[in-house]
Amino acid sequence: MTTLPITLADQLVLRCATPADADALAAFNAGIHAAEDPEPVKERLADWTRDLVSRPHPTVAPEDTLVVEDCATGRIVSTTCLISQTWTYAGIPFKVGRPELVATRADYRNRGLVRRQFEILHEWCAERGQLVQAITGIPWYYRQFGYEMTVNLGGTRIGFGHQVPGLKDGETEPYSIRPATPEDLAFIAEVDAFGHERDLLYCQRDAAAWRYELDGRQSRSMSHRVLAVIEAAEGERVGYIAHPPYTMHNGQGLAAYELKAGVSWLAVTPSVIRYLWATGQTHAAAEGGTCGAWALALGERHPAYQVLRGRLPVDWPPYAWYLRVPDLPAFLGVITPVLEQRLAGSIACGHTGEFRLNLYRSGLLFRFESGALTVAPWQPTPESRGDGAFPDLTFLHLLFGHRTLDEIRQLRPDCYVDHDSVRVILEALFPKQVSDLWPMS
Repeated sequence: MTTLPITLADQLVLRCATPADADALAAFNAGIHAAEDPEPVKERLADWTRDLVSRPHPTVAPEDTLVVEDCATGRIVSTTCLISQTWTYAGIPFKVGRPELVATRADYRNRGLVRRQFEILHEWCAERGQLVQAITGIPWYYRQFGYEMTVNLGGTRIGFGHQVPGLKDGETEPYSIRPATPEDLAFIAEVDAFGHERDLLYCQRDAAAWRYELDGRQSRSMSHRVLAVIEAAEGERVGYIAHPPYTMHNGQGLAAYELKAGVSWLAVTPSVIRYLWATGQTHAAAEGGTCGAWALALGERHPAYQVLRGRLPVDWPPYAWYLRVPDLPAFLGVITPVLEQRLAGSIACGHTGEFRLNLYRSGLLFRFESGALTVAPWQPTPESRGDGAFPDLTFLHLLFGHRTLDEIRQLRPDCYVDHDSVRVILEALFPKQVSDLWPMS
């Protein structure tokens, strides 16, 4: 494990941050990440940085941020941080390390500063048992550190003022929406977990994490969302929403929307959209701007999209998360119960046999005994190329439900499967499945 601080070339020192760095880091990140954005965006990004470095956070300490300082000038010239969290794969929890706020001054780039910081972050992840690393970011860049863009990120449908569902003459609002309180958090957690059963991947939050989402951040932080509870006319809580406390691109966004079991999306959604539109007008007036649109940033698929199909003329498709899985056999071992359950429900139920997947620089041995699965490392050779192959990191697309086997093979001719039995089993183990992640930040 690397001991910090360490001295780099050219009078640079790599060290952990302290709360005393908060203002300098906030200005630095705002200047790099939001250089071309208006001042309110810079302020939101600066506040997010301060939240991570100088305020209590359920999974992040100040020393989880790395800084590279130029000793000749005393300036911060590069930084990144690690946000620890727990995700689930079809209900099975696993630890995740999320690098974020990666930035380097333009005149200090191409010196390997980010690479060195990522080496340390990856050491931390290994020490903490974080089997997966996940990051959002610019195209291609993080591939050089072992990441692959392999899970949906975002996805938004947009409507405009004339598409807001109206109340009929004499009709009263059937559902009201109010700010959440600490007493609502257990309800919100339950509803959120239930709703995301439709997703393969899900970010778990304990009580401390939900409390942080409610009131732990500065109110204008880029990562802050207003939590609100949906109530029926008689006061029964039926769901919750989350949205930014400001407009973006002249519109009001909705970042999360879930209902408890047995409640009709068709009945509740019009009230949510009317609330969202009114909230956007309030925010725009306070900001001195206008709000002409409402945006449902709810991923690629969501029940609200079905309800409002004719009212959402603009569709922004998802981008992608970068994921890194440094020890595939270990991760596959954690999710083995899910894989065995999928196999049991397939035409290959109770299968006995084995096959080898060639990942070109490494490989995987899948062994089945009456449907029970073990996965072990395997090293391909020119004489033993395996029963199928996935070049580079393309196996991650299959693992995380991002692409089907056929879709990967269409893009990469050096992805192949030699036997029908292997194809049947891979398709049973790894079906395509959408995820809409709300990560810890």
